[in-house]
Amino acid sequence: MPSDVMPYFIMFATAAGIGGWIFNNWLRMRHGYPLENQWGKAVYPRTDPEAQARVQLLTQENAQLRAEIGSIKDRLASVERIVTDQGYDVSRQIESLRNARESAKGTRQ
Repeated sequence: MPSDVMPYFIMFATAAGIGGWIFNNWLRMRHGYPLENQWGKAVYPRTDPEAQARVQLLTQENAQLRAEIGSIKDRLASVERIVTDQGYDVSRQIESLRNARESAKGTRQ
């Protein structure tokens, strides 16, 4: 590289490094990851009672929703078993024969 371009290259590389560091920290804060200092210790967000209470409420709600989804899956499996059962099919055929017989009686009269 020519010597007159070198200072601009160094300035650009430094600006790009600082900009990348700022963007990385912004993304981490936005998505809730704690920032770390140079020793790897969390700097942000600080644990406050309000945040802990919010996390606890969300955890409880998550557990309730998972239990509800589990019961819905069980109920759906029962309905699928009933519908695909041979007895259901036989009873449906019997009902269709009864309906056909009744409609035949109705048309004769």
